[in-house]
Amino acid sequence: MNENYQISSKMKHPLLEVWNAFPQSLSNNSKSTSSYPKIEKVIGEMFALGEFYFYIINIADSTIINPHQNILKIHGLKKKPKYLKEIIDLIHPEDLQFVMEAEKMTIEKMQEIGWEHQQNLKCSYCFRMKTGKGNYEMFHHQSLHIAKSEEGKLLQAVNIHTNIQHITQRNPYSVLVAGIGGRNDFYQMYYKDNEKKKLPQTNLTIREMEILSLLASGNSAKQISALLGISYHTTTTHRKNIFSKMECTKVSELVKKSLELGYI
Repeated sequence: MNENYQISSKMKHPLLEVWNAFPQSLSNNSKSTSSYPKIEKVIGEMFALGEFYFYIINIADSTIINPHQNILKIHGLKKKPKYLKEIIDLIHPEDLQFVMEAEKMTIEKMQEIGWEHQQNLKCSYCFRMKTGKGNYEMFHHQSLHIAKSEEGKLLQAVNIHTNIQHITQRNPYSVLVAGIGGRNDFYQMYYKDNEKKKLPQTNLTIREMEILSLLASGNSAKQISALLGISYHTTTTHRKNIFSKMECTKVSELVKKSLELGYI
């Protein structure tokens, strides 16, 4: 591990300060204990109930490659961004401090879990971004580290942004770190201590949280049963319990409330 490893960019942005404060997340010798999911599978499994786009970040210099064409329409851009700063500049100024703190919380949680699982942990939270209409709307952000060098340096991450303004305009200011690729990690953290106190507690189990995410992504009970390797009866029982605990009767209600509670 290179404890002095630092990254920079031609177009500097606030997250460089956060990332460089944790050089062990950028360069470590930990080897994964499981296989990394392919990028196509990652994009397919990420929650995206609404218009979305994704892009890959080259960590060493914060350049952007392969941004999805929807980024132009959603944000009213004339050309695809080449640097991460161009995307960060779209974030509402009042939400930028939260974004920086959210990044810090996700890195600290990864360190606690273990760097060998770095590429099997998905992070998510919400913030407002400027749209092509000239206003700011709520977006759901998800990220995953997807490539490391043989020397252990983090090479690339993929981000996916989904416009959820049509579902909710409320930001729970929560940060989620969840396992993918066979891992069932689920950690929910809050930006401010009093935010958690404002939210009702539903006491969902880890398995119910996992099924909740799959339900919100549009999967049927049969599909969830196959994905998790559990019986159809067990899946429907969990689904019934989820709707009961969340006090919802429809999937649309479930998605809205889950976003507002920071569960997905």
